[in-house]
Amino acid sequence: FRYAEGLSYFSDDPRSCVNCHVMRSAFDGWIHASHTSAATCNDCHTPEGFPDKWLVKGLNGWNHSVAFTTGNFPDPLVIRKFNARVVQENCVKCHSTMVSQMHRGADGQEVQCVLCHGNVGHGK
Repeated sequence: FRYAEGLSYFSDDPRSCVNCHVMRSAFDGWIHASHTSAATCNDCHTPEGFPDKWLVKGLNGWNHSVAFTTGNFPDPLVIRKFNARVVQENCVKCHSTMVSQMHRGADGQEVQCVLCHGNVGHGK
């Protein structure tokens, strides 16, 4: 916990994400992306409000620490379904006035924002 600077994860500082070197490309992409001045990692990747934000941060922190310590993770990194739902909810929440009529497909199913806007947060 000390070696990985675990206390830094209790902040909203995006630099804490690069404590793990595998997150460097995501961080570098965010620095150059359109949301760098508007949103931090937590704004997109954690739910709003207590306790949801802290439950997700804790769950992801545990999963990330196990994966990055053991080396058992896909390369390139792939977001899991649960976390993709959190990101989608945050996209719609922040951009609700813009997307209120757009984020449903012709079949009525929700269209994932990142299908078309995958480079917004990480500039890839």
